[in-house]
Amino acid sequence: MLMRPAELAAIRAGDVDLAFRRWERPRLRVGTRMRTAVGLVEITSVDRVPVKSLTAADARRAGAASLAALRQGLDRLHQDRPVYRIGLRYAGVDPRHALREAVPDAAEIDAIIAWLDRLDRASPTGPWTRATLLLIDELPATRAPDLAQRMGWDTPSFKQNVRKLKERGLTESLDIGYRLSARGAAVLDHEGHPRQARSRSVPEPGLPLPHIGAAATRALTAHGVVRLEQVAGLSEGEVRAWHGVGPYALGRLRTALDEAGLAFRDDTGAEPEPS
Repeated sequence: MLMRPAELAAIRAGDVDLAFRRWERPRLRVGTRMRTAVGLVEITSVDRVPVKSLTAADARRAGAASLAALRQGLDRLHQDRPVYRIGLRYAGVDPRHALREAVPDAAEIDAIIAWLDRLDRASPTGPWTRATLLLIDELPATRAPDLAQRMGWDTPSFKQNVRKLKERGLTESLDIGYRLSARGAAVLDHEGHPRQARSRSVPEPGLPLPHIGAAATRALTAHGVVRLEQVAGLSEGEVRAWHGVGPYALGRLRTALDEAGLAFRDDTGAEPEPS
């Protein structure tokens, strides 16, 4: 079930706990936990409902501007299909987040290596796991199509394989591309692979940027902003003026700053800009 970034953020905040979809038949089961950009979202109910039964409260709980807007959205496509009312709740952080930062012990590394070997043996195109991990380590935050081209694969196949590595906490998805996790680095180091990342300088300590979308990420990194502490040195107006930074990205930055005890620089006392 696809959900927009703003919708996911509202679910996490507890402002949205319903969604409405037109399906030929239910596509989700109660109790299903979906992995999303904001963490786990659990399906609490799935009920077929008549459009006429929808209420203003339903619209509000689904994050729609009004009951009319909710109905109009449902009437845009597939009007011949029934409407399903889906209950949602934020169910916590994705457990893979903690996993990828946990450096495995010797026994865990042996198990991961055995699993990687099985993937390589089962591949009709030959071994790929270490080459993919090394490529992501060499080129973090690089577009998946560019990485796929380097591997000689089509983009969907490349993404599918990277998802397998992500399930074991070996890689992390970014707004643009991927990066190797501490867990993945430990496996490559254990096997003695020549990693270019070893020669890189240690990154500046601090809090990473939240997921704010590819366009906004490009805008911030183009200005040298890669840590949350750097955002706190800027005013909201400055960041808003950068091409690619929209309301969703600003909202995510505000939330991340607040959770870290930080805030945008206050420019209320500055002289107003000329009109």
